Amino acid sequence: MVKKRFDGWFIVSIVMLLLFIAVLIYPMFGIIKQSVIMPDGSFSWSQFQKFFGQSYYSKTIVNSFKITFFVTFMTLLIGIPFAYFYAFYRLKGAKILFVISILCCMSAPFLGAYSWVMLLGRAGVITKFFKSAFGIRLPSIYGFGGIALSQTLKFFPLVFIYMNGAFKSIDNTLMEASSNMGCVGVKRLFNIVLNLTMPTILAASLMVFMQAFADFGTPTVLGEGFKTFPVLLYNEYLGENGSDYNFAAALAVIAVIVTAVIFFLQKWATSRFKFSINALHPVEKKPAKGFGGFLMHLYCYLLCAIAFLPQIYIIYLSFRKCRGAVFSPGFSLGNYQQAIKKKLWMASKNTVVMGVLALLIIIVIAVILAYLVVRRSSALNHTLDTISMLPYIMPGAVIGIALLIAYGAKPFALTGTMTIMIMSFAIRRMPYTIRSATATLMQIPISIEEAAVSLGASKLKTFTKITVPMMSNGIISGAILSWVAIVTELSSSVILYSNKTATLTMQAYIYIGRGEYGTAAAFAAILTVITAISLFLYMAISKSEDDIQL
Repeated sequence: MVKKRFDGWFIVSIVMLLLFIAVLIYPMFGIIKQSVIMPDGSFSWSQFQKFFGQSYYSKTIVNSFKITFFVTFMTLLIGIPFAYFYAFYRLKGAKILFVISILCCMSAPFLGAYSWVMLLGRAGVITKFFKSAFGIRLPSIYGFGGIALSQTLKFFPLVFIYMNGAFKSIDNTLMEASSNMGCVGVKRLFNIVLNLTMPTILAASLMVFMQAFADFGTPTVLGEGFKTFPVLLYNEYLGENGSDYNFAAALAVIAVIVTAVIFFLQKWATSRFKFSINALHPVEKKPAKGFGGFLMHLYCYLLCAIAFLPQIYIIYLSFRKCRGAVFSPGFSLGNYQQAIKKKLWMASKNTVVMGVLALLIIIVIAVILAYLVVRRSSALNHTLDTISMLPYIMPGAVIGIALLIAYGAKPFALTGTMTIMIMSFAIRRMPYTIRSATATLMQIPISIEEAAVSLGASKLKTFTKITVPMMSNGIISGAILSWVAIVTELSSSVILYSNKTATLTMQAYIYIGRGEYGTAAAFAAILTVITAISLFLYMAISKSEDDIQL
């Protein structure tokens, strides 16, 4: 009788399952329980009836759908042409366009909203200029229009990243064949190129939808009377006028159901476009010449300039003299001096330390899970892969509330600690690195690892010395996205933080709320610099200016 060899990877799978149960499944059951179990212990659907029965509450989810669908459509409308020009034509300063567009999406959404208030608000610089110079009163930046403007310019680079990769995967022979049949220009774009990249368009749409739907900061700063679902969720859990934990839990459950439905609709739509493309002959970029080339350059540079304006203006404001919410003529380092007095170093240290620790956890989980799914395929490992994607469809506020319910009280009492902040960062942002690492490992032939084992290397040594290094590009690519998302995280942090664990993002948000705009600008400027350094480090390590994968 042959004795079955012990499989250590099965134990690893069990450990991963227990980990996911502890940090994802158990907290989610806590939310579900609190949504239907009242303080007296009775079971009731009253919290859901309250939401759907009162238009004041149900209108918030209608508002969120309005803004989210509109922003998703607009990001596709401006992002796809931008990616098309970038991928198919030799644009001057292409690297600059790439860096600026990525920096636009690598900042906390509410910072852009805050900057737009400074530019286009009632006392904004641009608003006052048009009124005094031309007597023109610009439309209000507040409400639906302002949120849509801020989110569209913030999220269109996500479409660009996705579509740039998709366009590069198209085989040039297909393009030549279409040209020979008379299908060129705009006709070829709609009939050939967009059809070939439809799965990527749907994936980009989902990413933008999830980001816009979960955005808490932008509607808080610009919403005024236009209240969205994430803002309602936060106000009900930690509102100044009192908290209703049961109702907030019911809202969290609704949020997960809504985003899950959208996720599965996207998966269904993607399944209708199943085909593979092998770019044996990558598309050769054409020179952008003549009037058409001028219009391409104008479109790309103007779009990037407008989208990047909020970040530039925040840095500018951080050096302006300011008292409270009023900026006065002249420049100084006073805002940074105030920020130093108000825990700039602590916030910077928290941002870096918690971000690095969360990122290390994410990388370890991503590497192990990718190996389990690709090389040790089983029902258990595919279940782990599915569970790991739950944070992708869960708004940050839901994760924050779930962790607070599960670990906020004794015997854990982790509320406000660095531990719970790191947990939320790791949970919320791990899908980026997991997906990137898994996709990379799927492209690596298993024969390379088998060769190493046949030459006498142990399976553990093969994994650490051969497999992981070959996965490095995918790991680094996903990690940079996870890292930037971590350091700009707000929606879960605003529920879990304490004065001792506040990050740069939180400090900027706090001082905007207090009307201390100069101090907030200093915190925001430091955060912008950190995200920029992160991007440049990634580009230096990967030695590529357009190889970020999502």
